[in-house]
Order: sequence, then C-alpha cells, then structure tokens
Amino acid sequence: MKIPVDIMNSKEWINLREKLKGQWIKNSDWCVKQLRDYLGPINKSDENKLRIVLNYMVGSGFRSGIISSRDNPSIPKLRAEISAELKKRKFKSDKKN
Repeated sequence: MKIPVDIMNSKEWINLREKLKGQWIKNSDWCVKQLRDYLGPINKSDENKLRIVLNYMVGSGFRSGIISSRDNPSIPKLRAEISAELKKRKFKSDKKN
C-alpha cells in the first residue's frame, strides 16, 4: 500500500521530522515519545501514520547505525508494536475477503 502524498507532506509530519533532526543520539527517549504522541494509541492510529513512522524508523539513519537501537530499547519496541499492529490489520482485512 502506497502512503498518500498529502499525509507524507502534512505540516504535522514535516514539523515533527524537523524537531527530531539531530536529537536521536542524545535524546532518543524524547524522540520516541514524540513519535508516539504523533501516532496516538497505536491500535487506533491511522494506518498511513503507522506506515510513515515505520518507514521513517527503518530509514537510513537507523539502517546505517547512526541511530542505534542497541542503545535504546524503546526504538525497536515501537517498531515492533507498529509492525504487529499493521500485521494484525492486514490479517483482519484478509479474513474479510
């Protein structure tokens, strides 16, 4: 599923990304909290928001190790929660069809 451009270009997401820039190394807990605040309750969050955050969290900063998941367990925890929710929704959708 492709993320709608209007969601990715929303002022709310752009502003959040700007706030997170340069903060991950020193304030990763704060950064994860900002992402959680953006999403709201994961089980009720808009699927597009879940996809945006998950894509962000597997992006180059995380893949390259610049932002280390090893040093902060809240990073992989949030990724796992989002991934599990998306799988749960897909399973429900597949069951309906």
